[in-house]
Amino acid sequence: MEIAALQMTPVPMHAESHLGETQSHKEVKGFGEYLTDALKKTNELQLESDRENALLAAGQIDDVAQVVIASQKADLALQLTLQLRNRAVSAYQEIMRMQV
Repeated sequence: MEIAALQMTPVPMHAESHLGETQSHKEVKGFGEYLTDALKKTNELQLESDRENALLAAGQIDDVAQVVIASQKADLALQLTLQLRNRAVSAYQEIMRMQV
């Protein structure tokens, strides 16, 4: 017995947004693409924080506040990523415990 993949399409928006949030049907991203983009952004924030820490250590940055802000952004992004991973693992474990 062959099991077909779910054909899940997001609900299209019919109203125009003044914030530029409206996307055409062709531009809708999948969940995996959102996760990939989020991981790339988290990595970029980590690399930016490392770069600014190195510049501060070299004495090339006078404003310590921007280094702290970059570090906090990277930390928050990493915490969010870890929480998403924990929720995904928890959901997977819950599904595996279900009796079929």
